[in-house]
Amino acid sequence: MKNKKWVYLFSELDQAMAYVNDDWSALRGLFGGKGANLADMHRIGVPVPPGFTVTTEACNAYLAGGGVFPDDMWDQELHALMAIEEMTGKTFGDGDNPLLVSCRSGAKFSMPGMMDTVLNIGLNDETAKGLIAHTQDPRFVYDAYRRLIQMFGAVVMGIPDEAFETAIEQAKRKAGVATDAELNAQDWEALTQQFKTIFRSRTQVDFPQDPVEQLKMATEAVFKSWNGKRAVDYRNAAGIAHDLGTAVNIVTMVFGNMGDDSATGVAMTRNGATGEPKIEGDYLINAQGEDVVAGIRMTKDIDALATDMPAAYQELQTIATKLEQHYRDMQDIEFTIEKGKLWMLQTRDGKRTAHAAVRIAVDMEEEGLITKAEAVARVAPDQIDFFLHHQFDTKAIAEAHNAGQLLARGLNVSPGAAFGVVAFDADLAESWAKEQGKPVIMVRPETKPDDVHGMLAAKGILTSRGGRTSHAALVARQFGKPAVVGVSALTIDLNKRRMSVGDRVVLEGDWLSLDGNTGEVFTGQLKTMVPDIRDPWLIKLLGWADEIRTLGVWANADYPADAQRAREYGAQGIGLCRSEHMFFESERLPFIQQMIMATLPIERREALKALLPFQREDFAGLFREMDGLPVIIRLIDPPLHEFLPDLVELINELADLKMRVQHAGNLAEVDHLLQQIRTKERIRAQAERLREQNPMLGLRGVRLGIQIPELTIMQVRAIFEAACEVTREEITVLPKVMIPLTSHANELKVQRAVLEAEAKKVMAEQGITIDYKFGTMIELPRAALTADRIAEYAQFFSFGTNDLTQTTFGISRDDAESGFLMGYINHDILPDNPFATLDRDGVGELMRIAVAKGRRTRADLECGICGEHGGDPASIALCHELGLDYVSCSPFRVPIARLAAAHAALKAGAKGK
Repeated sequence: MKNKKWVYLFSELDQAMAYVNDDWSALRGLFGGKGANLADMHRIGVPVPPGFTVTTEACNAYLAGGGVFPDDMWDQELHALMAIEEMTGKTFGDGDNPLLVSCRSGAKFSMPGMMDTVLNIGLNDETAKGLIAHTQDPRFVYDAYRRLIQMFGAVVMGIPDEAFETAIEQAKRKAGVATDAELNAQDWEALTQQFKTIFRSRTQVDFPQDPVEQLKMATEAVFKSWNGKRAVDYRNAAGIAHDLGTAVNIVTMVFGNMGDDSATGVAMTRNGATGEPKIEGDYLINAQGEDVVAGIRMTKDIDALATDMPAAYQELQTIATKLEQHYRDMQDIEFTIEKGKLWMLQTRDGKRTAHAAVRIAVDMEEEGLITKAEAVARVAPDQIDFFLHHQFDTKAIAEAHNAGQLLARGLNVSPGAAFGVVAFDADLAESWAKEQGKPVIMVRPETKPDDVHGMLAAKGILTSRGGRTSHAALVARQFGKPAVVGVSALTIDLNKRRMSVGDRVVLEGDWLSLDGNTGEVFTGQLKTMVPDIRDPWLIKLLGWADEIRTLGVWANADYPADAQRAREYGAQGIGLCRSEHMFFESERLPFIQQMIMATLPIERREALKALLPFQREDFAGLFREMDGLPVIIRLIDPPLHEFLPDLVELINELADLKMRVQHAGNLAEVDHLLQQIRTKERIRAQAERLREQNPMLGLRGVRLGIQIPELTIMQVRAIFEAACEVTREEITVLPKVMIPLTSHANELKVQRAVLEAEAKKVMAEQGITIDYKFGTMIELPRAALTADRIAEYAQFFSFGTNDLTQTTFGISRDDAESGFLMGYINHDILPDNPFATLDRDGVGELMRIAVAKGRRTRADLECGICGEHGGDPASIALCHELGLDYVSCSPFRVPIARLAAAHAALKAGAKGK
């Protein structure tokens, strides 16, 4: 590809924009987020060191070409380097006034810490001497030189970082100092020589003295890092495509370690944990950037910069505001102050917790930066799920304090509560979590990108070092993991697999509880509670979502308490009440068993008479909670075996009774035992008669109602007696009776006629007219394909997508998910678990046919979904496309569904544009 432009100076943004037809997203794909924003900051007048970007196209060409730079790329990189020399007045490799550069990765989507960086490229023995003469600061120069050898060794040559860090720790002990900043010039000069020896011993080659070779090898290392394990793991977890590639950004070095008038820091333009509109972050005086994010030194809060360097702090505040207004989002920024001069090294949309995402979106709308539609679109439905994460019970926290369980306090960087067993390394955390099913708290001095797989597997993360912008904080925040960092009182001994606070010791495998809201760490397991979602920003955001969405959001609820929670969470009705669940309670089960096992009509009537008050009370409770909102009650639909006595137990009981007859002491005892045997034999015979080879496809739903009409008649009587009772209380009742598992229109025709007659009979007895509907659940392929005929007898359709998926795929959910299904997904045989996300091409197509055919017969046919898919954002989007009226889901997923339905409407262009 001769004449292709692979390299762009930051000042060539307009040329790059022309190449991508002024598409900013495409530019981010070409330059990566870091490179695009550096060039953009340069364009709007923010102080950025001179530099250039090697594009992601070059990375992909390098990887596709087997590790060979594409034609002209390296020549273009050297030409761009000459342009930087002209801008800075410095020369790369010059012994008098050397130019030093950094080499950083930068993908389209932010992947904090996942790929590689090399700083101070261009230093060697000769340029180090020249830089010392130029700066009169040998400590700074040797600190920079040893960093280059260390980072080059780790990133380019794969030397474990611990080899270098051990040498630094030994040097500090020898010098009698606590921090890196306290080491003097002689210490760093000695360490530089020691690092060269480590480099040689680990690689069998000398550290390269040619600056151009350093740059070339670093560029290759960044390209290769795209396919490194930690980067691949991160992309898998974050849903980032693997074919995007990374850009390489070569930027003139500016130094935060040139004395007490220099500093380096990382900041968020708003609080990443709470969303508070106030700059937050960490910085270090006399340090380079990696010191801040690595957590190897205790950082200072950004507010202290106002005292340490007031002019730089004021300029940083001004730039933070400018960047927010330019990008219309909260920014994560990196900066360096060199001899009092502020330089911006990066800006990107900041990672934030779910709580912060909601508040920032709402605040920015109210500040006029974004529209309501944009605010809604910026909060992902999954973030609402994190918003609902468990918290520690307030009483349990008080008891833990009183019992002395509080171990330590740190920075509360990612909210939520978690308890688990302590694991001191990522591999063990992943093994315990995935293979043994243990809840794990991963504990480290500080986390590194190589730890990401353990962090993702853990329930919570605890570190003894690091700040609010440390690696641990950023990753925990993105993936909704409760995290506490910077617990300085915590001493971790990785060799002995233990940690301690004073004389209190916690071993690997012991239980810990950590509170990401307060930063408190407790020994043992604290009780958690469901959080209160009455957050004012969330309420406002969901209210805007309700204005945008066209799809109704209802809830699946079987009991009044469920209905109450559903209504609190914003449900507009009950889309599924599974009436058979009400029969499983201990005082009711004997009656339903008696009814099923009855051989005489009078026995069945007695059992149903006993069940009627229970059912009436159940339905009345639901109607009271849902005053004015519809309630869909599915008539009994259990696999019949769930209510039958256990056949093996019956046989064993009969054998025992027969044995006792043989040893009976008198005729009266024999008669009593024989009477029991006759009863048990009758029950056994009935159980065997009703026993099914495949109960999931047996006497269920409408079939059971047709076979035992007294049962569903009793349920309908209970529904309408309850409706009349509650209507007298001046509560508006809107019952909808759902007849399940219909496969043929004639089934529905027969069952509805019987049941509607009973409903009218009850209303006549009570002298009250109820607004009701009869409908059916579409959960069989035949029902979907013949929906036009079924709609003659149904006023609404509710798609039971759990069974519709089972019957469409011909697989049992329980068996498949515990067997082959996960293997299918892992090997890309299926794109998703069809029981979690609706199968668009199969199940979705059946739903499309059913809706179209049903509404051709009955134009006002109401259609909804009540399977577990009703709370899945991707499935909700499909339901919107299909023109359904509502989705119904668990009460806890109602807020998620409300937002997902708004996203579906925005995507379809229905509203908010």
